Amino acid sequence: MKKELLIGCGSNHNKRLASDGTKDWSNLTTLDYNEDHKPDVVWDLMELPLPFPDQEFDEIHAYEVLEHLGQQGDYKLFFAQFSEFWRLLKPNGYFFATCPSRNSVWAYGDPSHTRIIQLEQLVFLSQNEYKKQVGKTPMSDFRNIYKADFEVVFQEDDGETIRFVLQRI
Repeated sequence: MKKELLIGCGSNHNKRLASDGTKDWSNLTTLDYNEDHKPDVVWDLMELPLPFPDQEFDEIHAYEVLEHLGQQGDYKLFFAQFSEFWRLLKPNGYFFATCPSRNSVWAYGDPSHTRIIQLEQLVFLSQNEYKKQVGKTPMSDFRNIYKADFEVVFQEDDGETIRFVLQRI
């Protein structure tokens, strides 16, 4: 049975993205820092490592939460968080996420948003992209601190929300 983790779940436990088109959870664990939302696990996502064993989940879902974590320009935390998500996923597992688009009034309008996630940042999560681009384009090389590896399998920006799916390599 597939195991799914919903991080920063808040009070909304609806499944918004799926690799197989299903709208129902199969074996869901919820995580949030606010115990009022009654998550399965109360935990601050800024505290790494997360309280789960390696390769525990087939899918991780992060809806409207990544923009609340870290600070704009804190690349070390950005890579540490995605390395942690990679650690928790089984081989070929999926990371599903939504965030406000940089064009949305919510991107900057919500006072609790501390960073903007852009689709352009996803290239830095792929080891293959480093091999293809470093030394040939202006792409910065973070391989000294980032060893995880994701492939972008879906991305879109409708002007209000960005949606993306990463697969663990």
